[in-house]
Amino acid sequence: MQRGACHSVATLRGPTESEPALSASPPPELTTADYPLSINRPELLRTPSGKPITALTMDAVVSGELSAEDLRIAPETLQLQAQLADASGRPQLAANFRRAAEMTAIPDAEVLAMYNALRPRASTAAQLAELAERLERAYSAPVCAALVREAAEVYARRDLLARPTADVG
Repeated sequence: MQRGACHSVATLRGPTESEPALSASPPPELTTADYPLSINRPELLRTPSGKPITALTMDAVVSGELSAEDLRIAPETLQLQAQLADASGRPQLAANFRRAAEMTAIPDAEVLAMYNALRPRASTAAQLAELAERLERAYSAPVCAALVREAAEVYARRDLLARPTADVG
């Protein structure tokens, strides 16, 4: 997943000689008629390394043309899926896709730590606030950070936060 983070940063600063140039045009306005994208709009889908989805073939796997990175989902694809969910009147699903798009830039170990931190009684309010701040600061993930803050508020109301431990000195 770290390559995904690098790729996301690369799309912000522009391509280099070794990186593919991705379209700078805004994503198209999608409707429910575009679903599924792989059939109705395959030209919009690319791997995180920039290969078109049509390059994902068994022959390409066998010949070694594809890497594990090519088999991951690109954040842009998840954003397109969010558009489709919105067009279908499914805002919660759209929000999930937007969080997933942000999470492609977060290392696997950090995602697992987030999962563990969000378990009831696993984290204090301060720990969840720090996690939300880190998501925004280190990974530019404001949608994920908002979810962590919302969880902290709900856990506080329902008495599901961990109790702060006293420092032993």
